[in-house]
Amino acid sequence: MSHPVQVDPQIARDGAPQQVFDEKDPHDVDLKDESDEEDDTITDLFVSFPPTKGIEHEPNPLTARAVIVGIVLGSLVNASNVYLGLKTGFTFPATMFGAIFGYGFILMLTKIMPGIPYIGQKFGPQENSIIQASATGAGGMAGVFVAGLPAMYRLELLSDDPKSDFGRILTITFVCAFFGLFAAVPLRKFFIINVARELNLVFPTPTATAMTIRSMHAVGSGAADAMRKIKALGYAFLGAFLLIVVGQYADGILHNWYIFVWFFIWSGYSNNALLEPQNWGWYIQLTPAFFGSGILVGLNAAISWWGGTVFAWGILGPILVHKGVCIGIQRGEPGTRWEGLMTFNSLAGTTDPDYVPSPRFWFLWPGVMVLIVYSLVEFFIHFRVIYDGTKFAIRTTCRSINNALQARGKSVSFIEKQAAKADNDDGLVEDFAPPENQVPMWVWSTGALVFLVVACLVAELQFHMNAGLAVLACLLGLVFAFLSIYGGAVTDCTPLTASAKASQLVFGGITRGQEVKHAQRINLIAGNIASGTADVATNLVSDFRVGFLLKTPPHLQFYAQAMGTLVSVFLAPGVFVLFMAAYPCVWKPSDDPLAVCQFSAPSVAAWKAVAEAVTLDKIPIPPSSGYFAIAMGIVCVIQALFKNFYLVGPREKYRDWLPNWMSIGVAWVIGVDSGYANAILFGSITAWWWRKWFHNSFEMYAFAVAAGLIAGEGLAGVVNAALELGKVSGSAVGTLVGQPGA
Repeated sequence: MSHPVQVDPQIARDGAPQQVFDEKDPHDVDLKDESDEEDDTITDLFVSFPPTKGIEHEPNPLTARAVIVGIVLGSLVNASNVYLGLKTGFTFPATMFGAIFGYGFILMLTKIMPGIPYIGQKFGPQENSIIQASATGAGGMAGVFVAGLPAMYRLELLSDDPKSDFGRILTITFVCAFFGLFAAVPLRKFFIINVARELNLVFPTPTATAMTIRSMHAVGSGAADAMRKIKALGYAFLGAFLLIVVGQYADGILHNWYIFVWFFIWSGYSNNALLEPQNWGWYIQLTPAFFGSGILVGLNAAISWWGGTVFAWGILGPILVHKGVCIGIQRGEPGTRWEGLMTFNSLAGTTDPDYVPSPRFWFLWPGVMVLIVYSLVEFFIHFRVIYDGTKFAIRTTCRSINNALQARGKSVSFIEKQAAKADNDDGLVEDFAPPENQVPMWVWSTGALVFLVVACLVAELQFHMNAGLAVLACLLGLVFAFLSIYGGAVTDCTPLTASAKASQLVFGGITRGQEVKHAQRINLIAGNIASGTADVATNLVSDFRVGFLLKTPPHLQFYAQAMGTLVSVFLAPGVFVLFMAAYPCVWKPSDDPLAVCQFSAPSVAAWKAVAEAVTLDKIPIPPSSGYFAIAMGIVCVIQALFKNFYLVGPREKYRDWLPNWMSIGVAWVIGVDSGYANAILFGSITAWWWRKWFHNSFEMYAFAVAAGLIAGEGLAGVVNAALELGKVSGSAVGTLVGQPGA
């Protein structure tokens, strides 16, 4: 359940980034920059952008400086995503961060060392897209490390020390990354060339990234605007980094504002009623990353998350405790001024026959149900894209066979007809890249086959998983890649949650009746492979979209992302092991019901819950929680059908008023906490106000500020983990002033 953060444009419906055009509007509008002349006008988002006036031809945009800068920036995002994903289950793309910061770095090199070969030569938009591609490659793969792998440790399916498993973690990362990388290459032509116009696949964030890159390189105001964005991103990054690193030493003052605790202290510790909101997780967290994500996701997703939080921890949760269905555990020492402190967040003791659930455990199951059902219904509603993709694959294969037969003076009627249909399909969108600029077929086909074999070997030798099941997991990954790319192209929301959960359900059926631990290991490894493959494939095709618009040769983009991916398969496991060493509560929760972990890891809880649900004969789901989960699942099905079959055409505008069930599900799974929900809500309200009253300023700075805030906090989290290992973090030497119980 690792969720790439959605951006809310006016482009995409249903909670996807705020952008400069609407994918449902006619695409013949004038989107040119202020500095562009007539021949720069963008009139069609399904063809490559016209050349920008004053920009010279770039004979070889794949440069060492572009790849190195991209990998460095992507590595920052990779490390950030492990931290942020363990916090809330959300990860963030490296696209805009890499594009803007990459521009700044290379521009600085051209100013400091002008004319020096390979370092200070001129810099154009295609090389900028190479930076972004390598950044995306290096910034990927975090999803596996914030969901499936920690869940395996919680279920005791691996060793009792992640450091000793580094080799096994590395091999599964290689499989996910490189099988997805190679297998996704042929999807470029299908999604960007063949069906983009027919299915209205705008790819909101990649298109916005391409337009940002183009505008920064525009002659005239382009460079000045770019520098403004770079400064905004840099200041936001530095401010967020300092706040999180320094704030840990005075957490109750600089990071978390426990307002009701403050009032309790000011009352002379006499009014215990003021502790009730604190017990239910109501406080303000100064988290730049989630304020930044609020700028991106828009009001619908933010209000849905906040509304789900209010419903769970402000309405139904207290009712459940009042009725005795759920209980809390006293945190404060009896007879002291803090005896009113309670926790409703415990997940300990769930296997006890007399276990009475905490509100968090009670809401875990409705949350998981909502995440699974809503995403899977959307998944199956759009399943036709699989049929179209299969048809495309058959026809293009027939064309290759037919060409070989014709070279020998032979023909087969059926193959000839299918080849002719493939030729007809090619005319939907013009591909600027000639055959010599495409990724050679032997490269991607050989690579995919090699890593399919590697997947079988890794599964068999390291995880005792049948090689045939590994092949099935890889094939499911390709199926999910189709739907993830389609979802990202339409709404900017990639249904990776559905991919993971669907694979868990499939393998739960296959392993039914097998020994429980073995079945759970297969379930989670298969889920990692399927969702990891879909994640990498989606990133690569999104990069191809940026390159298509900027006319960057696709084979150069592929090689840039491959180099970034090679770095990520070593970096992400290393960062994961660092966090597991610093915060063992993530993978080995304490049996102490009062223990508090710095990371709520909702994705881990969801993966673990599904793995148990499909492998155990009996799981301790409270009956009332199960009934409520079923009811919420039915509501999700009804809404998904209503949205996709009734709110169409002129009624489509009303989709914005429907709740975002993915956000609600996260609010329930994350536990008794309002800090993230408040931050995202404040961010989205700020963005709404900013765009409404200062529209030009918003378009100039919003994405840059959001990217800086997100990356800054993420990198600070990595630094904090290192400080935690060194015993010099805020938990060791900081002050407790302003915190509950201090």
